[in-house]
Amino acid sequence: MRSFICLLLLLYTLTLRGQNSNSDFFYPSPDYNSKRANGVVISEAVAFTGVMMALHYLWYKKYAHSRFHYFNDNAEWLQMDKMGHATTAYNLGALGTDVYRWTGMQKNQAYWCGGITGLLFLTTIEIFDGFSSGWGFSGGDMLANLAGSALVIGQNMAWDQQRIELKFSYHQTIYPSYRPDELGKNSAESILKDYNGQSYWLSLNIYSFLDPHTTFPKWLNAAVGLGADGMISGRAKTSNDSTAFERSRRLFFAPDVDFTRISTNEQGALILFKAINFLKAPAPAIEFRPARKTLKMHLLYY
Repeated sequence: MRSFICLLLLLYTLTLRGQNSNSDFFYPSPDYNSKRANGVVISEAVAFTGVMMALHYLWYKKYAHSRFHYFNDNAEWLQMDKMGHATTAYNLGALGTDVYRWTGMQKNQAYWCGGITGLLFLTTIEIFDGFSSGWGFSGGDMLANLAGSALVIGQNMAWDQQRIELKFSYHQTIYPSYRPDELGKNSAESILKDYNGQSYWLSLNIYSFLDPHTTFPKWLNAAVGLGADGMISGRAKTSNDSTAFERSRRLFFAPDVDFTRISTNEQGALILFKAINFLKAPAPAIEFRPARKTLKMHLLYY
């Protein structure tokens, strides 16, 4: 939940670029632009400070503090929380790279500075967790954060673009009604807390692997998704649970849209497409459940 708060708030900083009426403002500077660079540094510093203060007062202040400690949560939530960390780190890194390239910064510098943006934010959250008695510093979370950032930086260094993206989708489930404190008391909370309704996608852009002269749509992706359900607590049913569901993983195969590859000259659309590209587009999907060895077709899955 805290990771997605970071992502949603930082997406707002990207829209600050749209406050200038000059159409060239929306495109990377051909040379290093100190005004843009200063604006990015100040915006990120303000965003970082604001997010951390918000998390402190809205989240951590409610719980007792402790000495720095570690907590192994790798067996919880069928690792869906780890997918959330990797996806958040990836998308913050992709946005950060876009912003640093916009300043005219040298390419490789922008790749590294932008790519670790998500890692910086999420590592700070992990340190907060380490001093909170309710959680602890999770090595598994940090590995997921590193994986997300590495995916951004690695692709930029190899291809100068993102051909494989990590994305998110959500649908409402029945499970929050059984444990609202854990899975959300309302729809807004459940989007962030109910791992049963969350799916994480590896979305591959087909066009980028084909001959440049192909007529294949630039924006059409093929996606593999990971989901799970039957979870009303982090770990499997204990003797104190009054309700039990079958906890199972779900694999999905579906088409997707890379919104950033849709051609448009509309300035507002450029910002919108970049801001929503972390979302998996609703589409038909094939679902496979490994435990049951069953296939299911969804006419529309999100």
